Amino acid sequence: MKRWWRGTFGLVAAVAFGFSLATLAIGVVAFETTHEALELQLDHRIAIETQALIDEGQDGPDGIAAAIRRREAASSTASLGYLLVDAAGEPLAGTLDTIVPAKPGYVELLPYRADGQERIAQSLTTALPEGHRLLVAADRAAIDEMDNSFIKLFLGAFGTMLLLGITAAWVVGIVTRRRLARIDHTASAIIAGDLSRRVPLSGSGDEFDGVAETLNLMLDRIGGLMENLRQVSSDVAHDLRTPLTRLQNRLDEALREPDGDLQRGAIEAAAAEATELLEVFSALLRIAEVEGMAARAHFQTVDLSTVVTDMAEAYRPSMEASGHEVVTDIALGVTMPGDRRLLQQMITNLLDNAVQHTPEGTVVRISLGCADDSIRLAVSDNGPGVASGQIDALFNRFTRADGSRSTPGHGLGLALVAAVVAAHGGKAKISSGTGFSVDIGF
Repeated sequence: MKRWWRGTFGLVAAVAFGFSLATLAIGVVAFETTHEALELQLDHRIAIETQALIDEGQDGPDGIAAAIRRREAASSTASLGYLLVDAAGEPLAGTLDTIVPAKPGYVELLPYRADGQERIAQSLTTALPEGHRLLVAADRAAIDEMDNSFIKLFLGAFGTMLLLGITAAWVVGIVTRRRLARIDHTASAIIAGDLSRRVPLSGSGDEFDGVAETLNLMLDRIGGLMENLRQVSSDVAHDLRTPLTRLQNRLDEALREPDGDLQRGAIEAAAAEATELLEVFSALLRIAEVEGMAARAHFQTVDLSTVVTDMAEAYRPSMEASGHEVVTDIALGVTMPGDRRLLQQMITNLLDNAVQHTPEGTVVRISLGCADDSIRLAVSDNGPGVASGQIDALFNRFTRADGSRSTPGHGLGLALVAAVVAAHGGKAKISSGTGFSVDIGF
């Protein structure tokens, strides 16, 4: 129960209790205001009645006494009582059973007797000539009844609001705990190794569903990274076994070779194998770095038109020397947030792929433009292409088409392209028929 107010039940209960206290405070203010207004109204009534008696009895105490007797005989002043006394305190008129205060003025709580019961009145004592005193009083029973009704009403409202608040806190606490329990169960299952679990949605579209959708996207991302890690581990173990075996054989050959020149040749061959392995590991690390999305923190506005144009012109001499024709269709002023170096590496890999895996006479087309509020980049050729069954796997690491196994490379170029495109929030797809094309949308 420590820090219970930090839980859902505690927070809602605290808010409900606060509203209840506010209601109680409003009730107290309203009670005091109403009570004071009723007393003032009663004082005003008593004062008017006192002045009326004095005005009627202009000839002195005898006239006032006569006016009192007329009122009591007519019973026209319900709840009002009168008492006129002389200087010695002896009653001259009026049936009010009480003691007239010696000091003139208002008395809020004046005890008196009526029908054999002790009661309380609100009174005004007025000094008259020759030491006479006039007391006019009104019973406070109506005010007390209204006070009691008012107190009961607001105590009932306070209790009802407090009860509803606690009930609401209990209901909200149950609902919240149940919704959070789904997230907790999913997290526990994932901790136990079930990475396929996702937080269930209620379909209401509320805040919990919003959090669940975000968590599911995060879990999808983690699942994708874990799958990439598993794939990399498997690919490294499978695809690097052959070059490592060749390296080991070269070194064994160098150790066994007595001839110095032959031994040096074997060592140089082993060094070349090691260099190739380092290049492979560098490419793998580069792909992992890009897939980690760390580059997004350094994105700036890049003039993609300039980048593509510069890369195309840089490759044009070597591609024409190898018998390839370069055709460009690049729209001007295409910009996007991104990493210039990564975008250059992406285009480099696409152009290298086109040069290495197509014969002389192949036309390589580079196009860039905007359509439907998106950027479209494509590098295509009219070469032999690849079999349709191999297209889906070409973005995976160490995957090579059957027709390119005799050419240099390790099957990591398109994997890096896919990683760069994903890091920039885009999608890449491969199409092949009479040629080969990589289409990218940002």
